[in-house]
Amino acid sequence: MPTTDTPPPALRPYLTAAHEQLWAEAEEFAADHVARRVSRMEAAPRKLERELPRLMSARGWFGVTIPEQYGGMAAGHVAKTVLIHRVGVVSAAVAAILQATLIPVGALCHWGTVEQKQRWLPKVAGGTVLMSIAVTEPDAGGHIGGIQTVAELAGDEWVITGEKIHIGNVHLAGLHVVVARTAPPGVSASQALTAFLVENQREGLGKGMHRARLGLHGFSAGRLILDRVRIPAANVLGEVGQGMDVAQSASVLYGRPNLTAVSLGIHEALVETTAQFLSSRPRYGGYLSEHPVIQDRLGEMQGRFQTALTTAYGAVHLLDNRVACDHLLVGAKLTGHQLAAQSARDAMELHGARALDGDCELQRFFRDIQHTYSPAGTGEFQRIHLARTALGTGPRQWSEHFASEAAWSQPTPDPAPA
Repeated sequence: MPTTDTPPPALRPYLTAAHEQLWAEAEEFAADHVARRVSRMEAAPRKLERELPRLMSARGWFGVTIPEQYGGMAAGHVAKTVLIHRVGVVSAAVAAILQATLIPVGALCHWGTVEQKQRWLPKVAGGTVLMSIAVTEPDAGGHIGGIQTVAELAGDEWVITGEKIHIGNVHLAGLHVVVARTAPPGVSASQALTAFLVENQREGLGKGMHRARLGLHGFSAGRLILDRVRIPAANVLGEVGQGMDVAQSASVLYGRPNLTAVSLGIHEALVETTAQFLSSRPRYGGYLSEHPVIQDRLGEMQGRFQTALTTAYGAVHLLDNRVACDHLLVGAKLTGHQLAAQSARDAMELHGARALDGDCELQRFFRDIQHTYSPAGTGEFQRIHLARTALGTGPRQWSEHFASEAAWSQPTPDPAPA
């Protein structure tokens, strides 16, 4: 499916004229600024990409879901998906930079006090501050209930000690949402955790050195070290004991659809690159693309991509329109990764020995798609969630919980008729 500044007809039920304009803007940005930097990012996996976040900040994209009264675009979740998806076709690493800050932004929008929002959201929307969300730990991984980072109340301050790992944008962020344990042992995790806003300049806050990873070269995802970091009580995000709710709601409503969009961008690049290769590879008096056995494999890839495309946009369209849809967001993340990973394997096989050459672009897609499996919940976790939905025992629907809140971005107008 060739990259185009015109959305495919299958998305007409979900996109407005404003979405289509944003689609074209993202395509232009990716072509003008991202594409020429990809080879440099791939050649230097131990270096962080800093210029592209600055350029995206200048366009206000980190404020895509921030309400207008705080300087944001208030464009909603479909718009957010458009930006991540279209940038992700050219570079999943740059798409990851964008999506990683949008997760804690969502947490601040939904759980922050008026004072916290007034202080921080205009800075994020204006591009002067990026954010990270720090939940994952070296021993507990993504198991929120196993968090060992501790916050202790000392007068009118909280003192936080612990270590976080795999934190997106940790080296770029000026503000971190940190989830820590604030209750003694034996208290249920649903009441034992609290979320905090931790400024980058706080004494005792450190960061591990950026290290090369399997994929997403240029994207910062490292360690955040807290050594008796003191913050005022006013920096509690939500209420004491609501840390699990803050983390889970941000993961469901922002983390999962964001990663779905990253997977979608990679998937589209896989199909496009493979179709171009097969159409230019001579074989038996014609080209590989002309042989039915090859068309069968490529057709399977295209079918997977079409399924992932409509699943992803359908879910966030419901989210924008305040429909309870947590299970659809979960399913889109699970399906999006699985289908893209299957297509990545097919693409490698269809490229034959060419896929093994060091300069084959396909290797970047194959490595990058591995990064959309674990964050915001592994496939096993997503399937458990979906099983409980099928059994009628599903957890709280965060999409429904926040539907009536003023902090929620206003839904976009009904899409124009096709």
